[in-house]
Amino acid sequence: MLQLSPWAWILAAGVLGLLVGSFLNVVILRLPERMKAEWRRDAYDTLDMADDGQPLPPGIVREPSHCPHCKHPLAARDNIPVFGWLLLGGRCRYCKAPISIQYPLVELLGGLLSAAVVWKFGPTWPALAGLVFTWMLIALSGIDFRTQYLPDQLNFPLLWLGLLLSLLPMFVMPQAAILGAAIGYLSLWSVYWLFKLLTGKEGMGYGDFKLLAALGAWMGPGALLPVILLSSLIGALTGGSLILMRKHAREIPMPFGPFIAAAGWTWFMAGDWLWQHYAQLTGMR
Repeated sequence: MLQLSPWAWILAAGVLGLLVGSFLNVVILRLPERMKAEWRRDAYDTLDMADDGQPLPPGIVREPSHCPHCKHPLAARDNIPVFGWLLLGGRCRYCKAPISIQYPLVELLGGLLSAAVVWKFGPTWPALAGLVFTWMLIALSGIDFRTQYLPDQLNFPLLWLGLLLSLLPMFVMPQAAILGAAIGYLSLWSVYWLFKLLTGKEGMGYGDFKLLAALGAWMGPGALLPVILLSSLIGALTGGSLILMRKHAREIPMPFGPFIAAAGWTWFMAGDWLWQHYAQLTGMR
């Protein structure tokens, strides 16, 4: 079937993306709590103080899925991506507590974006790399949206993978990957310090610098300005809409990582097409 129809590959990628999306939910929810617990233990160790004795939160791989409210392990049928949530009516089977809509949304996003990657690249090695790129961006976006953290545990592997793929080369040459990573980091780092010197406030976090550096390693320096412009546009539209609907106060900071990730994925998938149409509209050659 996979040999006869390219749509079979796209469907298979969508199903795989749904399954991976279920795992990404675990990463989004558990990794930040694990990080905080490890930071607390490191702080006690640095201060030469006795540990508070609190157990580490559940790990990402070993501990089975369970309800965050009643802690009851979930049955296999409850873990079916998207459909499990729908069949349960968005509530735990055991304690009837509401289950966040994040679960089906992340799973659905994983499925749709994975299918789109294979639709663009076909059943190739670039498609496999693109799937990993996509899944890591989803995880980073979900964590930043919930906690305003962009963990190095995901940012750095994404950066190093982009640099290593350039040695093949797969998407860009090594020189472009290195320049993209360096310029990506330094550009937002410069904006951060300029904004802080002028206002005394922090406009973004260091995780944003590292994420843009990773995108530069994957796509080269030529993608950085479009990604910054797209992310700013998406952020302005999203923030303005939330403020108008009175669902977000002006003084509360918004995570910028999801907008960088969305813009980066968009340019990764359709950068050539977008640039071509922009050139036609502006009369550029």
